[in-house]
Amino acid sequence: MDLTVIRERLVHARDQYHKLMMGKATRVLVDQNGERIEYTAVSAASLLKYIRDLEAMLDAASRGGRAVGPLRFVW
Repeated sequence: MDLTVIRERLVHARDQYHKLMMGKATRVLVDQNGERIEYTAVSAASLLKYIRDLEAMLDAASRGGRAVGPLRFVW
Protein backbone atom coordinates (compact mmCIF):
# COMPACT_ATOMS: atom_id res chain seq x y z
CA MET A 1 0.00 0.00 0.00
CA ASP A 2 1.17 3.52 -0.80
CA LEU A 3 2.66 5.56 2.07
CA THR A 4 0.39 8.49 1.26
CA VAL A 5 -2.73 6.34 1.53
CA ILE A 6 -1.60 4.87 4.85
CA ARG A 7 -0.85 8.34 6.24
CA GLU A 8 -4.25 9.67 5.13
CA ARG A 9 -6.05 6.73 6.71
CA LEU A 10 -4.05 7.11 9.91
CA VAL A 11 -4.86 10.82 10.19
CA HIS A 12 -8.54 10.10 9.59
CA ALA A 13 -8.61 7.22 12.08
CA ARG A 14 -6.91 9.32 14.76
CA ASP A 15 -9.41 12.12 14.14
CA GLN A 16 -12.32 9.71 14.48
CA TYR A 17 -10.81 8.24 17.66
CA HIS A 18 -10.51 11.73 19.11
CA LYS A 19 -14.15 12.45 18.26
CA LEU A 20 -15.22 9.17 19.82
CA MET A 21 -13.27 9.90 23.01
CA MET A 22 -14.76 13.40 23.19
CA GLY A 23 -18.29 12.03 22.75
CA LYS A 24 -18.77 13.59 19.34
CA ALA A 25 -18.98 10.35 17.36
CA THR A 26 -22.25 9.15 18.82
CA ARG A 27 -25.31 8.86 16.64
CA VAL A 28 -28.78 9.61 17.90
CA LEU A 29 -31.85 8.31 16.13
CA VAL A 30 -35.41 9.17 17.04
CA ASP A 31 -37.93 6.80 15.52
CA GLN A 32 -41.55 7.55 14.61
CA ASN A 33 -42.72 6.59 18.11
CA GLY A 34 -40.39 9.16 19.64
CA GLU A 35 -38.01 6.53 21.03
CA ARG A 36 -34.45 7.75 21.18
CA ILE A 37 -31.67 5.33 20.23
CA GLU A 38 -28.05 6.29 20.76
CA TYR A 39 -25.09 4.28 19.51
CA THR A 40 -21.49 4.64 18.44
CA ALA A 41 -20.37 3.64 14.98
CA VAL A 42 -17.37 1.69 16.24
CA SER A 43 -15.96 0.69 19.58
CA ALA A 44 -12.94 2.57 20.87
CA ALA A 45 -10.94 -0.65 21.30
CA SER A 46 -11.37 -1.77 17.69
CA LEU A 47 -10.61 1.73 16.40
CA LEU A 48 -7.45 1.87 18.51
CA LYS A 49 -6.37 -1.53 17.15
CA TYR A 50 -6.94 -0.23 13.60
CA ILE A 51 -4.76 2.81 14.39
CA ARG A 52 -1.99 0.56 15.75
CA ASP A 53 -2.20 -1.63 12.62
CA LEU A 54 -1.91 1.43 10.37
CA GLU A 55 1.07 2.68 12.39
CA ALA A 56 2.77 -0.70 11.98
CA MET A 57 2.07 -0.68 8.23
CA LEU A 58 3.45 2.84 7.94
CA ASP A 59 6.56 1.90 9.89
CA ALA A 60 7.17 -1.20 7.75
CA ALA A 61 6.54 0.68 4.50
CA SER A 62 8.86 3.52 5.47
CA ARG A 63 11.65 0.99 6.10
CA GLY A 64 11.17 -0.49 2.66
CA GLY A 65 9.01 -3.37 3.83
CA ARG A 66 11.80 -5.04 5.79
CA ALA A 67 10.63 -6.77 8.91
CA VAL A 68 12.75 -6.20 11.96
CA GLY A 69 12.73 -8.99 14.49
CA PRO A 70 14.81 -10.17 17.38
CA LEU A 71 18.56 -10.35 16.82
CA ARG A 72 19.89 -13.91 16.77
CA PHE A 73 23.44 -15.12 16.77
CA VAL A 74 24.32 -18.28 14.90
CA TRP A 75 27.55 -20.08 15.83
